[in-house]
Amino acid sequence: MTPTPASLHPSPAEPLDVVVIGAGQAGLSAAGQLLRKGLRPWRDYVVLDGNDGPGGAWRHRWDSLTLDAAHGIHDLPGMSLNAPDPGIPASRVVSDYYGTYESELELPVIRPVHVESVANEDDETFTIRADDGRLWRTRTVINATGTWNSPYVPYYPGIAEFIGRQLHTREFTSAEEFAGQRVLVVGGGTSALQFLLQLDEAGAHTVWSTRRAPDWTDRFFDSSWGTDVEAAVSARTTLGLPPLSVVAATGLPVTDQYLTGLRSGVLISRGPLRRITSTGVVLDGPGPDGGAVPSQGPVADRLLAPGGAAAGGLERVPALPGHSVQPGQAGQAGQPDTRWETPTDTILWATGFRASLDHLSPLRLRERGGGVRMDTDGVSVTAVPGLYLVGYGASASTIGATRAGRRAAVAAVATVRAATPYL
Repeated sequence: MTPTPASLHPSPAEPLDVVVIGAGQAGLSAAGQLLRKGLRPWRDYVVLDGNDGPGGAWRHRWDSLTLDAAHGIHDLPGMSLNAPDPGIPASRVVSDYYGTYESELELPVIRPVHVESVANEDDETFTIRADDGRLWRTRTVINATGTWNSPYVPYYPGIAEFIGRQLHTREFTSAEEFAGQRVLVVGGGTSALQFLLQLDEAGAHTVWSTRRAPDWTDRFFDSSWGTDVEAAVSARTTLGLPPLSVVAATGLPVTDQYLTGLRSGVLISRGPLRRITSTGVVLDGPGPDGGAVPSQGPVADRLLAPGGAAAGGLERVPALPGHSVQPGQAGQAGQPDTRWETPTDTILWATGFRASLDHLSPLRLRERGGGVRMDTDGVSVTAVPGLYLVGYGASASTIGATRAGRRAAVAAVATVRAATPYL
């Protein structure tokens, strides 16, 4: 973008009407709507982005991720992405698309800005402080910081003693670097499925671990499905409860690609992870010989049964190196010993992300249950008037983020104009 003259940047003494934090899907949708509602870029609102360039979290995705049937984004308001080339990394496609959107609308994006804190200056004004000391004062805040900067890795006994490599999906760059390695993938979402398939194709020896049977669904993902998912998530956030994981709300779709993975055994969960040793992991499920097929949930079990949709079903899962753990470590007395250890070179934590809200901690948003209580509009924070969260809860998907960005912009403008009716 063409640099904006310094004279257009308000001084800290002149509060803006709106500051948008984050320039991903939700932030750009909000910024575009603010423009349509008549706010002047640079004078009335700005967008603060922590990245060096456009693209949001997509900017950091691994090169093998493309926009196809498994991954896509929703169009930004007023500009279609059309059909991207599936051979081009999604990181480049989305960065170019978002950059074009910013340029054509001449959005007031300032980057890189790493927001350190947002605080209430008084009942009418927020103060936003960057880690380099820069300050912005504003009447309303639209927070669109997403989740990319808050990867989640659960604790398991022995996690600190493992001498192999551990990485979160945020750090993943290429499946080829794991060729020939024994890789445990932990997590029950669609990202785990994609990593398992990529790693298997690249020559890694994969094992999938989930806390419970995978939540496969054969429901058709239509518009009513999306409405149901948003309603389920909103039912929690309006109570101040933390949002559920994406897969808990959506389930895993049984696509042709995933059905092939089920049939081959690559997408068969070997059971929950119980503990980590220095050179391996202990799982709780049928042993390493592949003689028993653990339950994969009602939908997958039906598909994998003899005569089911998976071409005759699944008799065995691939055998793996491993051995049973010592007696007495398998759980409750009288129960069969189902825990077994398999040697592991790498653990890939496909365990998701949490909302990146640490910079909002001075506002004390968290309820006792750990979540943020949202209004029924899905974007307004009930405890802090003038603060709007987009890309949180029901708006965590790209289509949800687009809608939420527009709603937050409309609400912010209404708040500003109610306080200053001469505008």
